[in-house]
Amino acid sequence: MQPLFVFLGFSAFIVYSTWAAFQATSGPVYYHFGGDGADYQSPFFSPELFGGSPNALFGKLPPWWPAFLPFSPAFLMMWIPAGFRFTCYYYRGAYYKAFWLDPVACTVGEPRKSYLGERYLPLILQNVHRYFLYLAVVFICILGYDAWKSLWFIGADGVKHFGLAVGSLVLIVNVILLGGYTFGCHSLRHLVGGFLDAKSKASACANCYNAVSCLNRKHMLWAWLSLFWVGFTDVYIRLCAMNIWHDFRIFTF
Repeated sequence: MQPLFVFLGFSAFIVYSTWAAFQATSGPVYYHFGGDGADYQSPFFSPELFGGSPNALFGKLPPWWPAFLPFSPAFLMMWIPAGFRFTCYYYRGAYYKAFWLDPVACTVGEPRKSYLGERYLPLILQNVHRYFLYLAVVFICILGYDAWKSLWFIGADGVKHFGLAVGSLVLIVNVILLGGYTFGCHSLRHLVGGFLDAKSKASACANCYNAVSCLNRKHMLWAWLSLFWVGFTDVYIRLCAMNIWHDFRIFTF
């Protein structure tokens, strides 16, 4: 049952995120909500280098983009968090079982003469996970800035005022969950542990390793909660931009 639920969960997220990315290739911009003075950016489209929202840094369309191909801002950035999750130590163990039943379960034998593991192509490419980690940490900073922007609302006087709305909470929780997942990464433990196989050789590295391990113990929980919430964040902003949901302002100074 567990591989079945993992298969359904992964598949649902892949289908939705792909659909959301292609929705931005034409028509209205629904990955950004600026109503009532807010500034909410979907995490699927942040940072927005090129696009149709006010947060686009370099205009609407890259000058080098082929004219015959559809363009979405997500195409330029989504591969980074996708690559980070796809090569994650927990996720690969989960989708190996869920999608390919390889292995069917731990300690269950397989009908093969030898086991190559991740030492040869194509699975050796999973080792790029530690490099995706460095990019993912940058993304946490960017999404943290998006959450900070969501706390400032343009009032009737044209001036930004500090406040809090439901959309702000959605973006803040998104950063917290993604941060818990990212900073509990196995590769980060190796990094802060000083690349040591025996961390007891350096007390400072051992302390950093142990501190990160508190998040790593619940790595599976962080992974699933953050996966669900990043999708929900896009849904929330999308429905607000479509005027189907209405963002509730809690207070403004």
